[in-house]
Amino acid sequence: MKKYLKYIMSMAVVAGVTTSSCKKDFFNRPPQSAITLDNYYQTDAQVTASTNALYSATWFGWCGKAGWSITDLSGGNGRTYSSDVVNFSNFSVTDGNFELSGAWNSLFITVAQANALINNLPVKVPSTVSQPVINNALGEAHLFRALAYFHLVRGWGPVPIIENSLDYVKDYQINANVVPDVYKFIVNDLKFAEANLTVMGPRSGKSSGRVSSGSASALLAKVYLYMEDYTNAKAQADKVINSGEFKLYGADVAGKTYNDLFLTANNNNEESIIQLQWSATGGYGKGNPQQASFAYNSLITGTGDGYGAIAPTFDLQDMYDPGDLRRKATIMLPGDHYPEINSDKGGYTLPADASSQGTHAQVKKYVVGTPADNGGVSAAQSAPNNTYMMRLSDVYLIKAEAVMSGALTSSDPQALAAINKVRNRAGLGNLTVIKRFYSIPNPNISHYGAFPSPAVPVNLLRDDIIDERRREFAFEDDFFFDLGRVDGFNATAHPKGIQMIKQQDRGTSDNSTPPVRYANEFNANVTDASFRLPYPATEVASNPKLKEAPVPYVFK
Repeated sequence: MKKYLKYIMSMAVVAGVTTSSCKKDFFNRPPQSAITLDNYYQTDAQVTASTNALYSATWFGWCGKAGWSITDLSGGNGRTYSSDVVNFSNFSVTDGNFELSGAWNSLFITVAQANALINNLPVKVPSTVSQPVINNALGEAHLFRALAYFHLVRGWGPVPIIENSLDYVKDYQINANVVPDVYKFIVNDLKFAEANLTVMGPRSGKSSGRVSSGSASALLAKVYLYMEDYTNAKAQADKVINSGEFKLYGADVAGKTYNDLFLTANNNNEESIIQLQWSATGGYGKGNPQQASFAYNSLITGTGDGYGAIAPTFDLQDMYDPGDLRRKATIMLPGDHYPEINSDKGGYTLPADASSQGTHAQVKKYVVGTPADNGGVSAAQSAPNNTYMMRLSDVYLIKAEAVMSGALTSSDPQALAAINKVRNRAGLGNLTVIKRFYSIPNPNISHYGAFPSPAVPVNLLRDDIIDERRREFAFEDDFFFDLGRVDGFNATAHPKGIQMIKQQDRGTSDNSTPPVRYANEFNANVTDASFRLPYPATEVASNPKLKEAPVPYVFK
């Protein structure tokens, strides 16, 4: 991917991408200059580079703070005292929240950039450019548009479907579209991407970082799972697994572990299906901003940031069994030593008093250390490690759930093989039965840890696959979306999701060893309405139709 990086910011300018934009009208963000297009896309290399911004700059607003605030704070994986995002933790976020707008802007900027390519490349590229190159670029644009809409529909529910952003420059007031039609639009985009992206063989070592036809198949499997189309979800998951294109670190790739997935040196590894590609020499807006928020202090980053703005909840800490190799790669506990951080000084050990958010733990995932730890590159709020949007382990867990087809329990060998592949890589033993939403009678001794009575209801709601997904993808901007779907596709009532959240320990503690946990009220405010975000006030002000009832989409 390095050979493409020099084009990213030039493309951001060409496309009108403004990652810090707070403009009310997201429809006038795509390129509007035919002269620029006519002059720029003259060669295969230029057309290939035209999609680079979709891998990074357009997503910056989502990755900076908004993504983990929506998914990990609301989902109960993390807690924070930060006043700008704490409302995501206690389900009191309003339409005026800056990060809410940041997420919306970032995702619709991605849509606008993709639309510009989809609508302009076929008519503006000269015949000297090879058709496979054009097809692949269009496939990338369709995939990333689908990915942006997948985030939008899971966060907000009904949203406007925009196929050509320039159609709305003069009249940008438009209704949101109903959820089933947004999913249908996503599926159509991914089918196009699957048919037009390059088909790759088995990956060995690092790849270019470009998405492939197999990437579209994998994301399509996940979309079908959310739609509860289990037959197609399984078929797509099987297609990806059987292709051999991707491999599971620590299982199919010898000498690698789960922790290795999150080291900069392993960007674009064999397990990666879709990764955002951050500039190794970038500054703010061009590099990965996650370490700045996650790292406990500036000793870890060496670049003056490291704010410890989010820390693991006690509830997430309780999810990991002692032998789970994912815990240390995801969560730092006091006394944990990491030789890959501050490596020139013998490594980094989290201090005994580390507790930035009151839970005596810090985030490790996406924390990669100083510039010296990363080949001499990195800057404040701009690390060089990639951001996962999908990994192969996701496909295995999708298959396990799809095989169950909504059943409450399963001993199907295919489902067990799929979930156990992920568990075994983490150092855990096999499950012999997969269970969904069953009650555990003892509220004080559970997989969720020991709670002081009467903080927890008598019955605890559990789901083996959701639990496994939580351990596997914590701090990868996904878990709250899982909680939002446990009550069914396009549900308006969320009794199971609400109960799962209310049983979480999101509280703080004292400084004893071990710490005594305090009563927690952060999750008491969760209601059915909590599972859909409010439309940003700035968008509603310029497009009041967002507040009207969503309408069916007229497919072209």
